[in-house]
Amino acid sequence: MLSLKQRLQEILVNNNLISQSQLDQAIQVQRDKGGRLSDIIVELKFVKEDELVSTLSQGLGLPPIDLKRFRIEHEIAKIIPVEVARHYQIIPISKMGNTISLAMADPLNIFAIDHVESLTGYKINPIIAATKDIMQTIEVAYPDATKNVIDGLVKEMAVSSIELIKEENIALPNEKELSRVSREAPVIQITNKILEEAVELKASDILIEPLDKTLRVRFRVDGVLQERNAPPKSMHASIVSRVKVMSDLDIAEHRLPQDGRFKIDFSGKEVDFRISVLPSSFGEKIALRILDKSQAMLDIDKLGFSEDTAQKLKQISKFPHGMALVCGPTGSGKTTILYSILKFVDSPEKNIVTVEDPVEYQLEGINQVTARPEIGLTFASSLRSILRQDPNIIMIGEIRDYETVDIAIKSALTGHLVLSTLHTTTASGAIARLINMGVEPYLINSSLISVIAQRLVRKICVYCKEEYEISKDVLASLNLLINKTDKPVFYRGKGCQRCLNTGYSGRVGIAEVLMLSSKLRELVLSRAQEHQIKAQGRKEGMITLRESGMDAVFKGFTTLEEVLRVTAPDE
Repeated sequence: MLSLKQRLQEILVNNNLISQSQLDQAIQVQRDKGGRLSDIIVELKFVKEDELVSTLSQGLGLPPIDLKRFRIEHEIAKIIPVEVARHYQIIPISKMGNTISLAMADPLNIFAIDHVESLTGYKINPIIAATKDIMQTIEVAYPDATKNVIDGLVKEMAVSSIELIKEENIALPNEKELSRVSREAPVIQITNKILEEAVELKASDILIEPLDKTLRVRFRVDGVLQERNAPPKSMHASIVSRVKVMSDLDIAEHRLPQDGRFKIDFSGKEVDFRISVLPSSFGEKIALRILDKSQAMLDIDKLGFSEDTAQKLKQISKFPHGMALVCGPTGSGKTTILYSILKFVDSPEKNIVTVEDPVEYQLEGINQVTARPEIGLTFASSLRSILRQDPNIIMIGEIRDYETVDIAIKSALTGHLVLSTLHTTTASGAIARLINMGVEPYLINSSLISVIAQRLVRKICVYCKEEYEISKDVLASLNLLINKTDKPVFYRGKGCQRCLNTGYSGRVGIAEVLMLSSKLRELVLSRAQEHQIKAQGRKEGMITLRESGMDAVFKGFTTLEEVLRVTAPDE
C-alpha cells in the first residue's frame, strides 16, 4: 500500500491543487525540518487545510468530518489515552458494537491503526479530519489533559524546588538559585503550556495569582475570567522568575511592581505578551495581556457594529480637524476602534502619529511612540514634540489629566484630527468629565466632533445556537416592551465542546455615537447636566448602548443576559 506521502503527492498534483515545484519545495522542507508533508503544505500556504482534507477524502475514498460541528463525549474519548491521541493526531468520535470511528490526520498510518486496535480491542473505521481540528478537539475532549501534563512536569522537578514561604520578613530565594530554576526544562515547559493554552482559547489575559496555600491560574476568554488547571504553590517563585527572564526583568526584585513584554512564535503566528508583576500578600501576582495579531480585527466593517454605527465612524474619520473621543471601561475595545479608524484613513498623503502607553499593535506606515513617564516622556511632552512633526492625524492612547487634554484640544483647534480615549461609561458623560477636568465649555464646543461609547458582548456559539422564548412579563419588568402583535425570537447557546460549554464564542461590539450638533453645543455652553445632553442626543437619533445591545439580541448575535450584564438600565 502506498504511504500517505506518496498518495498525497499523487492526489494533489493530479488534481492541480499544487504544482510539482511547490511539492518539491515542501518535500525539501520536510527533509530539512521533519514533520508531516500535509502539515508543511498547509504551513507554506500552498493549500488551505479544508481544501486539503476535502481533496484527500475524495482521493482516498474516506469520509471527512468537520470536528468543529461535532461534540465528542468524554466516555468515547477516553477509549484512547490522551498521550496516544496526541502522538498519532487521532481521536475517537463514536462507538458501535466492536468498532470505533477514528478521526485521523493521516488515515493511512497503519502503525497508528494497529496500535489502537491492539490497545483497545476494537476494530477501526478511519475518517479523515484536519490536523488543527483534531488537536483542538483533544484539548477539549480530555478535560484533565493539561492537568496531567503539568503534574508530570512537576514530578520532574528536583526535590529541592524553591518554595515561597508565607511568613513576613523571611528571605526569598537568592538570585542565582531563581535564575537556575527558571531555566530548568520542567519550569519552561509548564510556563509554555500555560501560554499555549491561553492562545489556543483566544484569551485576552492570563492571571497567575498566589493565594494562601494554592496557586490560581485564570484566563479571560471573551471578557469573562475562567479558572484553569494550575501548578502547585511550590512552583510559584520559579514560574514568576521564568516570566521575568522572558520579559528581561529583574528577577531579584520582589518588592516593587515591574512591567515588561516579550514575543513568542506559536505555530507560525507572532503573539506579543505584555507583563505586569505586582507584589501581593502571598507573593508576586502576574498579569499577562495577550496581543495576538492574527485575532486583531482592525477594520471598521469587521468590528461587528451596526451599519449605522460603522457609517458614523467613517464620517468621523473624514473630518479634516477636530477631536473624537472613544469611551468605555478597560478591555472594551477602545484602542481597537481607534486603530481601525487609523487604518481606514491611512494613505501616503497623510502623516499619522500616535503616542501610546504601551504600543499594542505595530501598524505599518504609521509612526507610533511609546510613552515612558519614568524618563519624562509623558503623553503631554510627546504631544508637544509631535506637533513639530507636521502631523495630519494624532492618536493619543488615553487622556488622563488636564495637561494632556489641553494640548489635545489646542492640536484640534490648529488643524489636526485628534483621536483619543477617555474613561467614562456613556458618551454624554464624557462631556461632563472634560468640564470636570477643567476644560472650558467654549473649547469643547470648538474642538469636539463626537464621542463614541462602546462595549463588547459575547457572541452566541454558532455550533450550539438554539431558539428559546422569554415571557412578555419578564421583558416588561426589564422595560423591554414588545408590541402585542410581535413574537420576538431569542437565541442562546446550549453549550458544546467548541465553546467550552459556555454557549458563547467570540465578541461583537455595541456602541452609542454622540455627534455634536448646534443644539448640543448650546447645552454644553450652558454647562447642562449629563442627562440633558443625553436626552437631546436621543431626540437627534442617537441609539443608546442598551438599545444597540438589544438590536444585536434581536438579530441573533448575542443573548439578552449578555446585554444586561454589560450595560446599565440608564445606558
